[in-house]
Amino acid sequence: MSDITHFNKDGRARMVDVTGKSDTIRVAVARGEVRMKPETLRAVREGGITKGDVLAVAQVAGIMAAKRTGDLIPMCHPLFLTGADLEFIPDEAGSRIEIQATVRTTGKTGVEMEALTAVAAAGLTIYDMCKAIDKDMVIGEIRLLEKTGGKSGRYVRQGEQG
Repeated sequence: MSDITHFNKDGRARMVDVTGKSDTIRVAVARGEVRMKPETLRAVREGGITKGDVLAVAQVAGIMAAKRTGDLIPMCHPLFLTGADLEFIPDEAGSRIEIQATVRTTGKTGVEMEALTAVAAAGLTIYDMCKAIDKDMVIGEIRLLEKTGGKSGRYVRQGEQG
């Protein structure tokens, strides 16, 4: 197995060779948010967005994005995902929707990028579906909360867990 670097001996980009790595169960949990006006959040919760059920569409977008991460991020390996799910947590006090993605596989490389991409795509979908009534929305705070599996083992972000 080669060194874990995205550069070849000539200093050019390459995909890391994971051939010699063992298959392990790998799970990643990521979270982000979309901040919006209180009336936008209310419209999402009450089904008042003319484009349809915002969270149902964002759910599908997040899952599709997780499955296509290898096509979007240049050095990511295309992975066979064994599971992907998103949870949406409306926060009226903060006037936001928290998005949490959990992605699973059994393989040679982790699913952190897939979970992060799922959150980003779901956030972008919420923005797209609500932009007619609120162009001031902010998508942000996208971060890895937890990952398990592989040689490096378990990681949990300090102060948070999935």
